Order: sequence, then C-alpha cells, then structure tokens
Amino acid sequence: MTTIDKSAGKATLLLRLLKEALQGKEIDYTTVSIRKAVMMLAIPMMLEMMMESVFALVDLYFVGHLKESSIAIQTVGLTESVLTVIYSVAIGMSMAATAIVARRIGEKNSEGAAHSAAQVLIVAFLVNIVLSVAGIVYAKDILMAMGATEQAAEHGKMFTKIMMGSSIAIMLLFLINGIFRGAGNAAIAMKSLWVANICNVILCPVLINGLGPIPAMGLTGAAVATATGRSIGVLYQCYHLFWGKGLMRLAARHFKIDMEIIRSLVKIATPGIFQFVIASCSWIVLARLVAVTGGEDGSAGYQTALRLMMFFMLPAWGLSGAASTLVGQNLGAGAPDRAEQSVMRTVKYNVIFMLTVSLIFFLLGDWLVGFFSEVENVRRVAKNAMYIMASGFIFYGVGMVMINAFNGSGDTWTPTKVNFFGFWLFQIPVAYLLARHFELGATGVFIAIPVAETAITIVSFILFKRGRWKLKQV
Repeated sequence: MTTIDKSAGKATLLLRLLKEALQGKEIDYTTVSIRKAVMMLAIPMMLEMMMESVFALVDLYFVGHLKESSIAIQTVGLTESVLTVIYSVAIGMSMAATAIVARRIGEKNSEGAAHSAAQVLIVAFLVNIVLSVAGIVYAKDILMAMGATEQAAEHGKMFTKIMMGSSIAIMLLFLINGIFRGAGNAAIAMKSLWVANICNVILCPVLINGLGPIPAMGLTGAAVATATGRSIGVLYQCYHLFWGKGLMRLAARHFKIDMEIIRSLVKIATPGIFQFVIASCSWIVLARLVAVTGGEDGSAGYQTALRLMMFFMLPAWGLSGAASTLVGQNLGAGAPDRAEQSVMRTVKYNVIFMLTVSLIFFLLGDWLVGFFSEVENVRRVAKNAMYIMASGFIFYGVGMVMINAFNGSGDTWTPTKVNFFGFWLFQIPVAYLLARHFELGATGVFIAIPVAETAITIVSFILFKRGRWKLKQV
C-alpha cells in the first residue's frame, strides 16, 4: 500500500468518526478501541465548549462597539467573573452527575442512571434559588466590590441583574449536558449549545442596537439575548432528556426524592464545587487586582484577553472531558487499566491542540484583539496579557485532563486540594507581590497565571500516576 493510499485511508476513517460523533451514534465506550472512544466523545465535547465560549465573545464583540465601550466591556467581564461562581456550582454538580451516571452506564444500569440524574436536578433547583436572588438584589454592590467605578456599576447593574437572575438557565445547561456526557451522548450536549448560540447571535445585535419597532437596549439587550438563548437551549435539552430515544430517559418516577442518592451526590459535588469556586475566586481576585492597578482600559484589556483565552480553552476542556466519561464508565465496567490508558491518550490529543492554540495567540494576537476593541490602550494591554498567558497553554492542556480524570472517578477531593494550594496559597500571593511590591501592575498579574497553572499541572500529574483514584467507589 502506498503512502497516498494510507493517507487516504486515515482521512476516510477520520471523516467516518467525525460523522458518527456528530450524529451521536451510541456505542459501548468500554469495549471499542480507546482511540475511537476518545474521538467519539472529544469531538462533540470540544464543539459544545466552543459554543459555550461563543456566548461571551458575541456579547464582547457587540458591546465593544457601543459608545461607552470600555465601561461596557468592563461590565461584561466583571459580571462574567462573578458568574464563574455560579459556573463553579453548575460544573461541580455536573461533575457529580457525569461520574455517577457514567458509573451506572458502565454497569449497564440505565434505570439507576436516570434516577440519579433526576436527583441532581432537584438539588440544582434548590441551590440556584439562593444564588439568583442574591445576584438580583446586590448587582451594583457586586460590580463595585469587583473594582468597578460608581459610574460603571450604575451603568451596568441591569446587565448584571439579568445575567444573575437567569442563572438557572446557566446551571441547567451545564448540568443536563453533564448528564448526557455521563451517558456517552455528547452529541446532544453539543447540539443544545448550538441551539442556544444561534438564538444569542440573532438576538444580540437586534436587542442591543434595535431593529424596526424593537428599541435599542444597549448593554441590557446583550443580557436579555444571552438569557433567552440559554433558556431555549435548556428547553431543547429537556425535550431529549424526557422524550429522547437514547439509553436514558427521565420519567416522573425518577423524581421521587431519594436521600441516599442525594447524599452520595452531595458528597461528590461538594468538593467539586469548592474545587471550581477556589479557581473562580482566584480569577475574581486577579480581575479586581487588574482593575485597581490598570484602570478601566487595563481591566477592559485583561477581560478581552481572558475571553479570547477562554474561547480556545473551553474546547480544550471539552476534549479533556472525554477522560471523565471514559474513566467513569471503565471503572464501572471493572477496567481501571483501560481507564488510565484513555486518560493518557486524551493528554496526547490535548497537548497537540493547545500547542496549536499557542501558535495562534503568538502569530495572530494583534488581529484577534483588534477585532474586539478599537481603543489603543485596551488593545495594548490585551496583547500583553495574551502573549504572557499563552506561554503556559501546553501545561493547561495536561492539567485539564488530570482534573477531569480525578473527577470522572468520583475523587473530587484531590483536585480540590491541589487547587486550594495552587490558586489561593500560590497564584494570588505571587500576583499581588509582582503587581504591588515589584510595581509591575497588571503585567505582574498576567505572569502569575501561567506560573501557577504549570505548578498545579505538575502536582496533579504526579498524584494521578500514583493511581489511588482507581480505588474510588461511587
């Protein structure tokens, strides 16, 4: 067989895998080849997370062209930073859902998987009520606590109220997708984000700038568009969750409260939530430090760079999410060695992806920043932040897989402890020291990010190789 024939064969195989992954074809991930299992899960998960990152970029693009663009960008960025706390709760809950559903699916117990998923939804509703009310009542105070000026906080409080008030849509979008991923149906999770984003892209320019009888709502319009898009995405999810044709369908009987399962979920989800709250709070502190030392333009530049970074990081997180599902299902099937092999194969693919992203940031950083802001100072800060943060992208890629592997096994405490020491006891002090003591300002904050992420990745990899996660019972 010639080299050309081999290349053509590989291309054909890749296209077939791509087609099957996008269609959501159901397979047994505990028996097919590891390469196929990773690809079938990673492709839709990457596209799903890319769609999630599009939400922030669409808002950033349109509000970045408003008259008071620096204030608008700052408001969007600071609100997103606060919303990461809600994202953390949602991700922590979804991790628990993925771990337990994947374990039950690996055991070939689809009824048990559906019952567990329903219990997660019950808990999520109760938790979200508190967060939504707090966000609506204290919207302006939250922005000012983040470092926004009185003028910026007053201008952006309605945006923050709407975003925080609609957080149930954010939580359900993450949570139900976690259920689908645990069941191995990553394609539905991906499609729900497509639906939500298409609605957001259509509504954003209409509601921000106005069209015909629809008045221009400015910054508030961006919040309404995003909340509406996410809500429509949740409705799409619910249709497939309750009336779909997959391995797992929820029915009224599954919502009978089961305290044993809820306790198990809370036991897994609580450290998972802390895990991401720790990271989120660290990002909030960094955002405030940049706002205080760099002013409105510095804050807007940092938020622009951060949104661009997340646009590429979220697909990498999606790719690494394949490790979570494969670890859970393979441990459920009694195949811990195959679970570890799946993780290492995922690491390989994520390193390749993050290396590509690094090159894009270094080669196209100026163009990417210019696309979102026309203010010279904002662009200068954003480019500086992008170049510095990109230096650690390969380590980010490995670290993401490690976190997902631990979480997929149900061992959510290990990455929580690593995050606590890595972010709160290392990243924040280093950022403050460089920004304040060495008077590097915002640049010092940017330097602290890849340094801390690299340290976290090294420690996580060492702990993963010890293999204690293989013994976790869920």
